[in-house]
Amino acid sequence: MNIVVAMKQIPDLQQIRIRNRQPLFDDVPLTLGTIDKNALEAAVVLKEADESIKVTVLSAGNEEVEDTIKEALAAGADEAFLILDDALEGADSAAIAAVLAAAIKQMDGVDLILFGEGSGDNYSGQVGSRVAELLNLPQVGYVSSMEIKGGQAVVTRTLEDCDEVMEIALPGIISVMAGLNEPRIPSVTQILKAGKKPKEVLELDEVDVDIKKLAFTETISNLAPESNRKKIVVKSVDELLQGLRSENLIGR
Repeated sequence: MNIVVAMKQIPDLQQIRIRNRQPLFDDVPLTLGTIDKNALEAAVVLKEADESIKVTVLSAGNEEVEDTIKEALAAGADEAFLILDDALEGADSAAIAAVLAAAIKQMDGVDLILFGEGSGDNYSGQVGSRVAELLNLPQVGYVSSMEIKGGQAVVTRTLEDCDEVMEIALPGIISVMAGLNEPRIPSVTQILKAGKKPKEVLELDEVDVDIKKLAFTETISNLAPESNRKKIVVKSVDELLQGLRSENLIGR
């Protein structure tokens, strides 16, 4: 059984700084999205319960993805399938979904495809659904637990007011919720071994997708909310409490 986990390279959100309400990306390291790591951990747990399962991590982006994806290989993925092209830098959900769907068609014996419920940067939550439509596969989203039983996956889908237990025929697509699990931290030995795991790297033209025909989303502006501080100086705890009460931030 082959489980494919789609993962996206994003800037490390903890290290982004704001200046003049604009995010600064200079010298910000790249990493894999947290929810994508939840999806990978779910796949690795299934593999540990069944040695016949192979976990392949799938990603599309610029050349830097090849280094970033080592993190996923160290965390338990068996191999990587990458589509690398500078033209994919900044590509929107529609373009990435088309590329991932075309790549999956070239992979042998894919039984289950896992996505995070949304990426760590723009969080559109569209890619998994778009890939399901392009490949004509069943999909279940907001999954909080799963297990494989024969030719299907039994999943718990967590909604606002209830949990649904569902069966999805394989091959199929599952989008997992944030916080589904605690992604493991690879050991030094696992990190060293990751560089020796197999990777298949393709260029954009090798997956037969012309992203020039796809509409890209243009970001007009990306500004942090304005923060107007009152700059009130307090000289004692009593003055602090009085100020907080006057703003209705604490009870009287």
